[in-house]
Amino acid sequence: MRLNRILLSTLLVLVALLAQVCVLARLNLPGAVPDLLLLVVLALALVYGHTSGALIGFGAGLLADFAPPADHAAGRYALVLCVIGYLAGLAKPETGQLRSATGPMLVVVAGAIGSALLYAGVGSLVGDDAAGHPGLVKLLVTAALYDLLLAPFTVPLIMALARRTDHDPVVDASGGSGGGGDTSYGWISSGGTSLRPGRLSKAARIGTQKAGRVKGVKGVKSVKGVKRL
Repeated sequence: MRLNRILLSTLLVLVALLAQVCVLARLNLPGAVPDLLLLVVLALALVYGHTSGALIGFGAGLLADFAPPADHAAGRYALVLCVIGYLAGLAKPETGQLRSATGPMLVVVAGAIGSALLYAGVGSLVGDDAAGHPGLVKLLVTAALYDLLLAPFTVPLIMALARRTDHDPVVDASGGSGGGGDTSYGWISSGGTSLRPGRLSKAARIGTQKAGRVKGVKGVKSVKGVKRL
């Protein structure tokens, strides 16, 4: 991961974790708690891709495992967010730009439901029932509802920040504005020589002028030779 990605991801994860622990967890809403940390992981994964999404999800989940009031086995939520971040990163478009808001909202709903199911599944596998919920259906519905209501205020902003601080070297090298520049002479400037098309044409003009001068001098000498005869 690049340094700017690491710095932005760390800052957003810390802010989301503090807001979730200090504010959202104390609202005492029925069912699940709005998962702002999950929304940060999903938004960054949609911009950075599946590899970065998995790494960010693992780090964010590990911090949440040790943040109070943690009542489950350490590493449980880290595994969940790692898988969710990887799967969300697979939904990143090849062009890097989303055409509508439908895609991210569907990813948010799928991530909310999937994280709750994975969290319960991992807990049953490791025998950790300390954070178990009696009504799984109610948990899934409320988790999807709360995250979907919170997503329009967080996901677009996080994605915009991620795109602004992350520069694509391929786009920058192709001209930045549209990427439609001519790169047929790219091997000239990137090779062992420092010649460019403009310099080549200038050198050709200078060579033509010198050749014309040489021909003119030879013509004058030949005329002088005829006069002497």
